Amino acid sequence: MTATLMALDALRDWTEWLTHERRASPRTVEAYRHDVLLALTFFQQHLGAEVTLADLGKLSLADLRAWLAHETARSEQPTRRPTSADSRARSRARHVSALRSFFRYLGLRHDLSNPAPSLLATPRTKKRLPRPLGEDAARAAAEGISDDAETSLAALRDRALFTLLYGTGLRIGEALSLDIRDLTNAGQNMLRVVGKGGKERLVPLLPAVMEALESWKAAHPSPTPDAPLFCGVRGGRLNPGVAQRAMRTWRKGEGLPDSATPHALRHSFATHLMEGGADLRTIQELMGHASLSTTQAYTLADEKHLLDVWRKAHPRAGQES
Repeated sequence: MTATLMALDALRDWTEWLTHERRASPRTVEAYRHDVLLALTFFQQHLGAEVTLADLGKLSLADLRAWLAHETARSEQPTRRPTSADSRARSRARHVSALRSFFRYLGLRHDLSNPAPSLLATPRTKKRLPRPLGEDAARAAAEGISDDAETSLAALRDRALFTLLYGTGLRIGEALSLDIRDLTNAGQNMLRVVGKGGKERLVPLLPAVMEALESWKAAHPSPTPDAPLFCGVRGGRLNPGVAQRAMRTWRKGEGLPDSATPHALRHSFATHLMEGGADLRTIQELMGHASLSTTQAYTLADEKHLLDVWRKAHPRAGQES
């Protein structure tokens, strides 16, 4: 370990590593970078000098707890928007996760050994159930969003993108990282996708998905093998914010809740498969979940849906026994 290496330099290298080697989502990378930057700023104020890796190696569990307490107190200031206890617990859990990830990287790349982050307690949080779109809304999304596009080219692209998201359950980052060659190499209507942690999986392409993708590919402004499958107006890879904004415009026109996002189409894919009788292992494989426990959230959501239907439909649901 180079003792004089500045922690901010290591932070920059870590975020690059998360992006390119761990293939973490842009949202995760930015959230983790923000959290660790807050921590380094806090420690710099206490040390009175820029933090080095040697300084990080000397941090105690009490030091880390002091930063977490500082962030909790900051979030509860009267000038900030009030947050629920569960929201604060989630923020603290993310702070802890970001610190642990950063220190694991430092151990891997800079031989820094500090057990303090691993000793931090992670607060319990309520398990959030997926919030999918209804089947009618999920099926209508691609056409509705493409109808709102400003150009015919953008309409074909958006129709292909949102048909793909609902038809395969891909994460928005996975879809936008695809290149033309990935579609060209889709043998027997199976698409090879690189997910979290660089893990590959095969996802089947339904005829409706293939038709939308082929229509877009035929109109693609630069269909070379290494070009991004979904591109922006300047030819570069489409920014996730553009897709999110397009769906936000559509959902407002449809009167749908704020939870109707591109990621909700992934939840819709899994939930509708579950409701159609698909088994958990199959859904886990299609979604690229590392753990079956992640997939089981859809079982809980399906049970809640069934209970809601029973309460509304059964003649004696509102009567006491």
